[in-house]
Amino acid sequence: MDSIEDSDLFQRDDSKAPQEIQEFLAWQQDLESDSKSPTQDKPTVFRWSGVAKEVFVSGSFNNWATKIPLNRSQKNFVAIVELPEGEHQYKFCVDGQWTLDPTGAVMTAKTGTVNNVIQVKRTDFEVFDALRIDSEDSVDISDLSSSPPGPYQQDAYVIKTEDKIKHPPILPPHLLQVLLNKDTVISCDPTLLPEPNHVMLNHLYALSIKDMSASTQSGLM
Repeated sequence: MDSIEDSDLFQRDDSKAPQEIQEFLAWQQDLESDSKSPTQDKPTVFRWSGVAKEVFVSGSFNNWATKIPLNRSQKNFVAIVELPEGEHQYKFCVDGQWTLDPTGAVMTAKTGTVNNVIQVKRTDFEVFDALRIDSEDSVDISDLSSSPPGPYQQDAYVIKTEDKIKHPPILPPHLLQVLLNKDTVISCDPTLLPEPNHVMLNHLYALSIKDMSASTQSGLM
C-alpha cells in the first residue's frame, strides 16, 4: 500500500521542472548541431617533381570533374588545394597523360584503377592553427595602441605661393630704441647708458664688429 508521501511525489506541482527540461533540450540541440557542423578545409600541397610542360591534378575531392593546374616553380610544379579532413584519391595529368606520383602512397579503387591517396588529418595542422591564433591575439593587442581612432594617410606637402614670399616678422616698435652708441646728456657719465625701458629688459643687443671689437649691451636691471 502506497503512503500519502509517495503519492505526493507524483501529484506535486514543480514549477522548475518545465524550465529544466527546456534547458536540457536546448543543450542537446546545440550538441547535435556542433557534431553535424562541417569540418574546416585544410590547405593541402600537391607537388610534381619532374620535367613537364604543364601539370594538372584531379581527384575524389572534386569528383574527378575538373583538373586543377599546378604552378611551375624553379624545380617542380606546386598547387595548394583546400581539402576537408579524410582520405582522398588523386592523380596527376602530366602533358596530357594521367600519371601516378611515384613518391606518394597508392591504392586500388573499386573499379580497379590505381590512384594516389592522401590522408588529411586535423593533427597535421595544429601547429598552423596555433600560429593563426597567436597572430590574431597580436593583432588584438596592437589595436590597444595609444594612437587615436580614425583613418590615417600620407600626403606630400605642396609648397604654397604664400610660403615662398614670407618675410621676417616685424620688429616691435618698443625694441627700436637701441641704447648702444646713443647720445647722452653732458651731465651724465659717458660710460653709462640711459636707463632702459621696462619692455627692453632681458634683451641682448650687439653691433657689428669694428676695429676688432664688438659692442654689446644687455637690458638688465
